Amino acid sequence: MAEISARQVKELRDKTGAGMMDCKKALIETAGDLEVAVDWLRKKGLAAAAKKAGRVASDGLVGVATDGVRAALVEINAETDFVARNEAFQDAVRTVAKVALDTGGDIDALRDAPYPGAGMTVGERLTELVATIGENIQLRRTAALSVENGTVASYMHGQIAPGLGRIGVLVALSSTGDAEKLAALGKQIAMHVAAARPEALTVDEIDPAAVERERKVLVDQARASGKPDAVIEKMVEGRLRKFYQEVVLLEQVSVIDGKTPISKVIETAAGDVGAPVAIAGFRRFALGEGIEKAQSDFATEVASQIAG
Repeated sequence: MAEISARQVKELRDKTGAGMMDCKKALIETAGDLEVAVDWLRKKGLAAAAKKAGRVASDGLVGVATDGVRAALVEINAETDFVARNEAFQDAVRTVAKVALDTGGDIDALRDAPYPGAGMTVGERLTELVATIGENIQLRRTAALSVENGTVASYMHGQIAPGLGRIGVLVALSSTGDAEKLAALGKQIAMHVAAARPEALTVDEIDPAAVERERKVLVDQARASGKPDAVIEKMVEGRLRKFYQEVVLLEQVSVIDGKTPISKVIETAAGDVGAPVAIAGFRRFALGEGIEKAQSDFATEVASQIAG
């Protein structure tokens, strides 16, 4: 096997934009021949993929897969919403979501997992898809939930095909009650989560730093009223309870009827399903949330291309 130097790897990387490990592998496979290594990367779609990797990918699809007592979510991003209508892309998101059932929410494990029927990993299949579709495609995140007894329900908002859409939600319910009724309850709560966007299941699960930051804001607001400290403390505690009702799932009022707290919905459901019910967890993925989209001026872009 030819000895590959760091200088050779860097030269190939500069020439193609491919990843360091891919460049090293290409050089090993081609006995250190730079030009042949370039062609090797191109055939694998890696050179083209690398050049697109720096472009913002904030569209795409959220995918969900369920299997009774377990379910998984994935978000796979592309550069435009046009790709979301591509059948090959949809099939990839659907397949990766199914693979994610066995990787427990670990994105590295998912990326390295075998892609069914392809003789390659999930990561390699998505890289191959970049070359086929012509856009940057990124496996952004994954989540999984499971219970010993009960169900993990799902809901997809903005669905464009079964299990594919723009907002995906999982809700895990622990219970030995009626499976069909549990599934209906889980779907109802998942719809609520999609609309209400809770940040935590219980008050204790809220980030203490976020609570402290909220408390400081509320204290400053209350002090502006000029009231005594004892009154201010009561005002702050009252407003904190309202804050919890906005961000904690069990404290939120159900969007279904607009009056019943989710904690009460769960308590009442026990009688209907025939056994106590508890929410074991939830996950919510909204497509592209937190990704800063590039703003482009089309007229300026055209003008720059003419000038160039």
